[in-house]
Amino acid sequence: MEQVLNLLREAGVYYLATADGDQPHVRPIGFVMDWNGKPAFCTGNKKDMCRQLAANPKVELCAYHDSKAIRICGKAVFVTSPESQAKALEVMPALGKIYSVGDGIFEIFCLEDVKACFSDMLGNKQEIIL
Repeated sequence: MEQVLNLLREAGVYYLATADGDQPHVRPIGFVMDWNGKPAFCTGNKKDMCRQLAANPKVELCAYHDSKAIRICGKAVFVTSPESQAKALEVMPALGKIYSVGDGIFEIFCLEDVKACFSDMLGNKQEIIL
């Protein structure tokens, strides 16, 4: 798990793909934290991403940093609670400019059934099941 979080943090910006019917949608995100041993992310429930995750929780993320790539597949599960929101704000205080604990908008989701695939430019691969 730490290897996954470290690469995402080092990359700074990574890309999350969701589906809206048969149309994929990809957007940059830049927040990740460990929530009970699972990678967790945040969004606002007014965003298309939140609606898409609720309708189809299967996601894929990708990131690239220092000649290393990671692709992560999993199932999004919402874990929004005052505790998860507070931890997110602690991990990234800048989120407090748009969200607050209990604001009715701030959503936290983690990934379950995670498979992470690390690769490099030479084609070497390493898969990790979390």
